[in-house]
Amino acid sequence: MARSPAQVALRLIALLLLLPAAWSATFTMTNNCGYTVWPGLLSGAGTAPLSTTGFALAQGASATVSAPASWSGRMWARTLCAEDAGGKFTCATGDCGSGALQCNGGGAAPPASLVEFTLDGSGGMDFFDVSLVDGYNLPMLVVPQGAAAATAAASSTGGPKCMATGCLVDLNAACPAALKVTSAGAASSAVGGSAMACRSACEAFGSPEYCCSGAYGSPSTCRPSAYSQFFKSACPRAYSYAYDDSTSTFTCAAGTNYAITFCPSTTSTKWRENARSKCLSEKQTKKVLWW
Repeated sequence: MARSPAQVALRLIALLLLLPAAWSATFTMTNNCGYTVWPGLLSGAGTAPLSTTGFALAQGASATVSAPASWSGRMWARTLCAEDAGGKFTCATGDCGSGALQCNGGGAAPPASLVEFTLDGSGGMDFFDVSLVDGYNLPMLVVPQGAAAATAAASSTGGPKCMATGCLVDLNAACPAALKVTSAGAASSAVGGSAMACRSACEAFGSPEYCCSGAYGSPSTCRPSAYSQFFKSACPRAYSYAYDDSTSTFTCAAGTNYAITFCPSTTSTKWRENARSKCLSEKQTKKVLWW
């Protein structure tokens, strides 16, 4: 029996509905810093590069990058970038070593604040976090967008951790002297130059207990240090050391979009107020000198 074009179209639609969903995501990056930043993007092993791996983002500007289903990788902001007379492009923080605006498969040189994603992973969920494990160079905020995020936020049953995360505090000035990176290229505030980044204890000292390596290569043996607690107290939802998973990994249903803001300190949100309150409470109870 011959079928009409309308019947054929309906059958094709029905077949498509039976196929597994292939969710993609859109990342909208906004620069709220008082200066230009240069976002870098690195795809994980076995994951194809995105349409761009690096670009300039002027103060107040936004840019959108789309990622395919099952993409994984990380993003960060490079700062104080310039091109020399020979055309080589370098950045004072977050440099990816490519010598060009595009990172072309290069990752961020520490210290750098990172946001990490695995899209459409286990159980059809996105996994994401903001990590200070490799140090810190500027504040950042990640906010899930769209229907899935709104549903999770409105849920009273707990459900997946589909919520904002990040580090809203400028840590460079308060960075412990042994971790501080200044504009003069030194790793101590004792040398002239303004603070532009804060190293991790692993990078600063290289010892196994800070790097969670060797005999300290498991959650039971690698514990938070005074240095990682500096980051955690200020930014309670961000990764502060390698085994900080329980309070620092967040999940949303696949198909969620994400807004990433660099230097979000002027953005007024309920989460920001709560994070600040928690930070102040922890500082009052832990009276620790970091410098």
